[in-house]
Amino acid sequence: MSRISIIGATGMIGSAIAREAQERGHEVIGTNRSGVASNPVQGVTYRALDLTDTDAVMALAVESDVLVISVPGGRETGDFGPVIRAHADLIAAAPTSRIFVVGGAGGLEMPDGTLLINAGVIPEEYADEPRSFVEVLNLYRSADKDLDWVMLAPSPEIAPGEKAESYVLSDDAPAGDRVTTGTFAVAVLDEIESPAHRRTRFTVADA
Repeated sequence: MSRISIIGATGMIGSAIAREAQERGHEVIGTNRSGVASNPVQGVTYRALDLTDTDAVMALAVESDVLVISVPGGRETGDFGPVIRAHADLIAAAPTSRIFVVGGAGGLEMPDGTLLINAGVIPEEYADEPRSFVEVLNLYRSADKDLDWVMLAPSPEIAPGEKAESYVLSDDAPAGDRVTTGTFAVAVLDEIESPAHRRTRFTVADA
């Protein structure tokens, strides 16, 4: 059993990860800015925490085996800068626990190497968030080699739903068109329990 802390544990993806982790018998700490969950997962301990508070994030990392970050941020204001800076500050603080980042599909690649975000796949009016995920990924790729991190990106379409019977993984190209939050959570916990990716981004789709 591991102690898994999830920043953004009440969001669409974070809540699915919290549920899957708790069902597998892990100790789960879930955080959001208020510390309150409208639909709490039984067995999860909820706390208030803001990703931009690096000292608090580092303190949480110290008591965790794995720190999952599922925070897109900026949707309300359109300003994704604070979340990008929060990741940069966390990287600079050099946590020693494993960092598991929930990424975005916009940074995945077409067969010719073009990023989805630059290939017209994502409407321009929704492009700021995917571009912020690309910036975050580049920050981790440039991090010191001692930082233990991994990023899992969803398929171009992710929606609430039960876990599929199986899933498909890929590295830089989309593994498929769609993934449910249930399947995504299974892939996260499988990677946490049996690490197969280090200091890299991978992606998942329903089989």
